[in-house]
Amino acid sequence: MIELKTPAEIQRMHVAGRFVAEVLSEVGRLADVGVNLLDLEHHVRGMIERRGAESCYWDYSPSFGRGPFRNVICLSVNDAVLHGLPHDYTLRDGDVLSADLAVGIDGWVADSARTVIVGTAAEEDLRIIRATEEALEAAIETARPGNRVGDISAAIGAVAHAYGYPVNTEFGGHGIGRTMHEGPHVSNQGRAGRGLTLRPGLTLAIEPWFARTTDRIVYDPDGWTIRSADGSRTAHSEHTVAVTEDAPLVLTRRDQEGAAPA
Repeated sequence: MIELKTPAEIQRMHVAGRFVAEVLSEVGRLADVGVNLLDLEHHVRGMIERRGAESCYWDYSPSFGRGPFRNVICLSVNDAVLHGLPHDYTLRDGDVLSADLAVGIDGWVADSARTVIVGTAAEEDLRIIRATEEALEAAIETARPGNRVGDISAAIGAVAHAYGYPVNTEFGGHGIGRTMHEGPHVSNQGRAGRGLTLRPGLTLAIEPWFARTTDRIVYDPDGWTIRSADGSRTAHSEHTVAVTEDAPLVLTRRDQEGAAPA
């Protein structure tokens, strides 16, 4: 279902978005050599509990998962990129960590993801992270009334191809609001001028993610963690964005990222 939000409702989503941004900033600060993924998970649980927020992941049971998800954040390392199940793994120098978080506050949801490098950064890892961030900004810039969902998808795909990265279309962005997943689906590759026309009040989670040398994915035995099929490293960037009469409003922007595009 696609539901257009009022300006007041978007502001309520912005409250959730600012909290999601705060948590992901904290995860990025804490992610260091020697830190266990389960320690990060429990730290985020504490932040959510103290805020009186609600995790959108706890008990999440989509068709592709194996049983309900019993964690509050997705933590994916190196060749893992989506739905990483936090487990007993200690971060090592040079690891690439993608953190994805969706929470609700007072009935309204925001969703965001970021990828960081633990310790020493390899240039090829910085490059793929930069590609997802640039793709996300290009997509946000197109989230304006009168454009179409296909314009967002085409903007993401164009950046990926400019960097030489293939694009998987099985998982992408989505509408968001009262629940984590609403319509429409927002593919990370598509044709400009196609799809739903964007209108003020539409809220989307836009999330480009790329693997370095493949567009194919495989699942871990846990039934959740999604990896690149060839073991190449990955990156994932995501924001919750509201289409307004004026510029796109990024509801999950972290302070260090600066202002949204005008």
